[in-house]
Amino acid sequence: MKSVNIEKCSKAFSLECSDIAPDKSISHRCAMFSLLSDKPSFIKNFLLGEDTLASLSIAQQLGAEVIRDNAYISITPPKKLTEPDNILDCGNAGTGMRLYSGLLAGLEGSFILTGDKYLRSRPMNRVTIPLRDIGAKIDGRENGNLAPLAIRGEKLKSFRYNSPIDSAQVKSALILAGLQADKNSFYKEELLSRDHTERMLRGMGADIKTNEDGWIEIEPLTEPLKPLNITVPADPSSAFFFAVAAAITPNAKVIIKNVTLNPTRIEAYKILLSMGADLSFIERENIYEPIGDIEVSYNGKLQAVSIEKNIAWLIDELPALAIAMAVANGKSSVKNAKELRVKESDRISTVINGLNLCNIQTIEHHDGYEIIGEELKEATINSHGDHRIAMSFAIAGLQCGMRIEDTACIETSFPNFFDILSQITTVE
Repeated sequence: MKSVNIEKCSKAFSLECSDIAPDKSISHRCAMFSLLSDKPSFIKNFLLGEDTLASLSIAQQLGAEVIRDNAYISITPPKKLTEPDNILDCGNAGTGMRLYSGLLAGLEGSFILTGDKYLRSRPMNRVTIPLRDIGAKIDGRENGNLAPLAIRGEKLKSFRYNSPIDSAQVKSALILAGLQADKNSFYKEELLSRDHTERMLRGMGADIKTNEDGWIEIEPLTEPLKPLNITVPADPSSAFFFAVAAAITPNAKVIIKNVTLNPTRIEAYKILLSMGADLSFIERENIYEPIGDIEVSYNGKLQAVSIEKNIAWLIDELPALAIAMAVANGKSSVKNAKELRVKESDRISTVINGLNLCNIQTIEHHDGYEIIGEELKEATINSHGDHRIAMSFAIAGLQCGMRIEDTACIETSFPNFFDILSQITTVE
């Protein structure tokens, strides 16, 4: 099991991050959505992480021709997607498994989706149940709740689905299924989750619109979509670790370059701003996604914050925000975040247990936690195979030093994380 030691940061730093990992969510979707065209798609700055490369490999197994030149990718779909002769491995990616479930459910053939030991323990009922309701044939352990998932694809029925959870993965799976249904389908969620799927598919020519009453209407495809020609922006969720680093380190400044400024992706930065960090957004372009720079500077000790809204926009950044809360003045709280329990780890428990080891007082609730700000103490933290837990406590190590166990998981989303961190402090 790979472990890393982080040395306490002993000086101020100024860091310009132009090599933040490309956006994971968009990279996954590029690999999948290119299969809906009949012409080659061209993707620059594709994330070369284990999970996104798994999605790319699955596209190849379905018959696509993939040419890689480092992070420049061309994907030429086959005339007809083919039934693979082997199982399809999604690695550690819930995005890969859930979105491919929606895509494959409407394709003729037999498909088996699996993943690593952590992904095989994550619940899939949130997509398998609504997909079964519209005619998909999906089975797996615990009656289709756990992978491996066996999918027998066939023509799907249209649907009107009011989702009980706000999840971009569930929404995307149902949209991909709706594109293959017999007539128009409708999907609704209480709070808009990440909307990369709608933006990208509309850009490719899909007829997907949001009605005044909040229902997303999906018209089935009658012809292939236009190919993608996209440069994947930097991932704001990955960049956020270094935003927190600047916000909690005296006289520190970080400039994050060429990151997506999609409103559903920068909520955590707005929370950090409300806690007292000096933070600004600078938009540079807006084609598929608004893209620009984010500047973050230390502005004194952070103040406690209570979070109970827009949780769907914060789900990946809450572990890093917990580190900011741990050093802030006062008692911070997170509510309505039960979704954290079914991520790569039970992030409520792993965050709370990790902070307790760092001598921080906490209270755990079924849907969140309370954190009383204090001075972090050095500890040994097990990531439980969760890349965001590993990176969050690595940033905490800037305050006090830290040993992180099981860090190989970071390769799934941010392969050069420690390269950037080593510009701030010693990483061994």
